[in-house]
Amino acid sequence: MVSARTSAAASAGRPVIGLRERKKIQTRQAIRRAAYRLFDEQGYDATPVDQIAEAADVSPSTVFRYFPTKEDIVLRDAYGTVLEAAIRSRPVGEPVAETLRQVTLAALRALGAGDRGELVRRARLIRDVPAVRGRTAETLARDTELISTVLAERAGRPAGDLEVRVISTAILAALQETLLRWAEECGTPGSAGSRATDGGPAELEAMVHRTMDLLTRGLTLSSG
Repeated sequence: MVSARTSAAASAGRPVIGLRERKKIQTRQAIRRAAYRLFDEQGYDATPVDQIAEAADVSPSTVFRYFPTKEDIVLRDAYGTVLEAAIRSRPVGEPVAETLRQVTLAALRALGAGDRGELVRRARLIRDVPAVRGRTAETLARDTELISTVLAERAGRPAGDLEVRVISTAILAALQETLLRWAEECGTPGSAGSRATDGGPAELEAMVHRTMDLLTRGLTLSSG
């Protein structure tokens, strides 16, 4: 996952993640993958953080250093700086929706098959686990703050500009809903008939295009 994303960043002219940050990302991923495996085997609520730490071969304090709560293992993304750099790399004056369309598609194309399976797991946990679903509002607020700051700078608007924040919030919420819908249509990762590693990615890209087209045309519904 790390090599795919850093390679994608380099090919797009964005700064490559340094060694220290890559090691942090690898630790986060080890924790997350151990957690997902245990969640699959015994359920989210039945899996304590101590058990996740043992499975990831780290201490519980290390888990909490990277993820303040168990819900954050599912929700917290380590790629905020990469996202910020990706937005800044887009042409100045490009419509906001198009910028986020291209950044989202580039991120999806950099994912490996295992990473796409984790996307499905993440979406289903958001949908099915009340504690995870409840914390998504905080995650959305944090991501909105990050994206709004960058977009306001690019547009020459003040930090906290209402229109920028409304646009950022709408797009992020729309993309999350798109991910949830895609996960519903995918087979369970690793199961017979699963589409998480074959038709799923192309379908997700198509759904992202549909979502961004809808936002671009002003939230109007076409007939039929």
